[in-house]
Amino acid sequence: MKRRKEGGCEISRLPEELLSAALSRSLATPQEAARAAIVSRAFRAAADSDHVWASFLPGGDLPPLASGELDDPAPSSLSKKEMFLRLSDHLVLLADGLTSLRLDKKTDAKCYMLSARALSIFRGDKPEFWRWIPHTDCSSRFAY
Repeated sequence: MKRRKEGGCEISRLPEELLSAALSRSLATPQEAARAAIVSRAFRAAADSDHVWASFLPGGDLPPLASGELDDPAPSSLSKKEMFLRLSDHLVLLADGLTSLRLDKKTDAKCYMLSARALSIFRGDKPEFWRWIPHTDCSSRFAY
């Protein structure tokens, strides 16, 4: 019986595209992709591929971002993994100027932060029930 060379890994002989496709179907969270990347060099290349990370980004339902939010570098030049990390590390302002979005690193869920002006308050248009007091702190994300 022939013995395999010590330290040899048969999985490294599989094409990266095949590993990427398999991982994108079997990995449920970004954490699992990070764990898969430490298995071997072949798994690292597959786990870091755009094919895998595209499954963690919100598909076509990502709301339009405010201009300048992801300009440096241009979003088109980012890999899917870099885009996911950018959206999960920082709040990004949406085009309406009243809402921010962040992706949760563990579950890849979308987390929204609403400004006070984005809220609808029952009887908010009647001064006897509610009055808007502007905040003077200009460091607010939603300051006008």
